[in-house]
Amino acid sequence: MTLTPVRLRILVASLLTVSFLGALDHTVVSTSLATIAGDLGALEHMSWVVVGYTLASTVLLPVLGKLGDRIGPRAVFLSSLVLFLIASLACGFAPTMEWLVVARVLQGMSSAGLQLMSQTIIAQVTTPRERPKYLAVIGAAFPIAILIGPVIGGLITDFWGWQWVFWVNIPVGAAALVLAMVAVPHVEVLERRRFDVAGAVTFTVALVALVLAVTWWTDPAAAVAALTASVVSAVAFVIFFIAELRAVEPVLPLAYFRDRTISAGTALSAIIGIGLFSITFYLPTYFQMAYGTSATISGLVPIATVFGMLLSNLATGFIVSRTGRYRAFPIAGTTLAAVGLVVMSQLPVGLPLWVPMIVMFAVGVGTGAFMSLIVAIVQGAVPRSETGTITATLNLVRQVGSTVTTAVIGGVIGFGVAALLPPGLDAATLTPKSVLAADTATQTQIAAIYHDVFAPIFIALAAAYAIGIVAAILLPGTPLSDEPAPEPATESASV
Repeated sequence: MTLTPVRLRILVASLLTVSFLGALDHTVVSTSLATIAGDLGALEHMSWVVVGYTLASTVLLPVLGKLGDRIGPRAVFLSSLVLFLIASLACGFAPTMEWLVVARVLQGMSSAGLQLMSQTIIAQVTTPRERPKYLAVIGAAFPIAILIGPVIGGLITDFWGWQWVFWVNIPVGAAALVLAMVAVPHVEVLERRRFDVAGAVTFTVALVALVLAVTWWTDPAAAVAALTASVVSAVAFVIFFIAELRAVEPVLPLAYFRDRTISAGTALSAIIGIGLFSITFYLPTYFQMAYGTSATISGLVPIATVFGMLLSNLATGFIVSRTGRYRAFPIAGTTLAAVGLVVMSQLPVGLPLWVPMIVMFAVGVGTGAFMSLIVAIVQGAVPRSETGTITATLNLVRQVGSTVTTAVIGGVIGFGVAALLPPGLDAATLTPKSVLAADTATQTQIAAIYHDVFAPIFIALAAAYAIGIVAAILLPGTPLSDEPAPEPATESASV
């Protein structure tokens, strides 16, 4: 399917705007949570504003990917955008926390459709060689949202009120909707095949239970709930795999993983969530406690990390589209990230902050080198009729890897610090402010404890990237084609 240059630029602008809104909606709320919880009088349910959004955006990925392949990505994309605008309006008018959580779940569902179908649509209208460049542009929305989302959320909350954190989506999203209706091509699916309902239901149950289990397992009061959720998840996953082996049109085609490109690419996508997205959440805590920095200053390290990822993602996409050769980038990227995390584990506390900033910038550069590129590579390994399904799989393993590893790291930090603290100090009441108020000897001791707890975490994440080096080496070295993919016999396109 070929678009004119003007229409392609309009399409990319629309997809980038919508992808940015979806990504921003996940990060912009963080600085508004305390205000929202106070206004709605439900501090104890505050976390569900984030958990509900994340859970909904994760579990629906395989379902939406399969729907995109069956009814066309345009229909799923436009429906998701309309639902996103309605949910944003509902969030701003929420009179109770329960209302807000439900509206956030709808936002999460629609955001999954926006992010996923943006990548799928790009695959439909570009050649394999063009694809990395445009996917890099679309993929830039996520790191940009991480960089500016909390700041924008704080400014809007302070000057306009928290409701506008959600309402600001409406005029921008409406403009993107108009552009999308003009620019997004229609792919008519002539053959209506059976949808894998059993697979979709069992996978949703399994994944919801898994996310709840890893969310609860660090809370001793929720130990029974976590164990129950783990059992439910395990049983549902077993039923899911059995259903997929029998399904005519499985929601997650297991046979695809026999392909070296797909299996290696999926592993690399998972490592992005496991190796970088998970640790970024805890970096400010580490530098506040081990280096004695303020909350504001400690945020410079994750900012440097994400900035490196953004620059590398864009540079790699444009270089690969120009040359057609890609294999060196995931190999170099995983190697650089692995070395950077090993260096982080060995850095002594007390160094100037610019030293770990440079190291984590390198980790971000390494990850960005294959963050969007791997999506383009794997999309080219499946028939065009399965583009949505395989794109959903890549996004799913990345998000699940990030969610599970984030919970595991949180548990390791909590147990590790509590076990090493000297008598008289309680991990539950230990804060950066209390550490700064303590004597020099106590500050030094706590800094050493946090270093000793985080060092093996950095090593473990480096080991994950080392596995990624193997996966990257297994990728075939055939240059990306500059020829458009052939139109499937069951579809006809109008542009």
